[in-house]
Amino acid sequence: MKEPKQLSVSAIQNGTVIDHIPAKNLFKVIQILGLDRFDNQITFGTNLESKKLGKKAIIKISGKYFADDDINRIALVAPDAKLNIIKDYEVIEKKVVEVPDTITGIARCVNPKCITNFESVTTRFKVVSKKNVALKCYYCEKITNQENLQII
Repeated sequence: MKEPKQLSVSAIQNGTVIDHIPAKNLFKVIQILGLDRFDNQITFGTNLESKKLGKKAIIKISGKYFADDDINRIALVAPDAKLNIIKDYEVIEKKVVEVPDTITGIARCVNPKCITNFESVTTRFKVVSKKNVALKCYYCEKITNQENLQII
């Protein structure tokens, strides 16, 4: 007889579930989406078993749906993330994150001499590689790669 399926994190009635986040990047996703400033119920789990990632994290945000722009920003740190839109405990839509063409105001330029690092100028990058994320600064044209990526 088959074992009953055990949920590691409880279900939500309405909202968004972000799954397949690399465990080490859970708090970066929380920061990018500004979840630390939400009043809605948020449940997250980390270091959960994943065949694809080894260890993964999941976030469930009750009563909140995100614009595609907001969600695509997490692709910088969770390129394989999957979104499930929940209504009445049922998945009504599944989305896959996609690295956007431009990134504004969420990453720091790697160049210490860049104007964005010493003036109050919002960072802007053109995405030059979506696979192994690489960002080209709009101001100084330096490339910030995945290893040097700092979320602000």
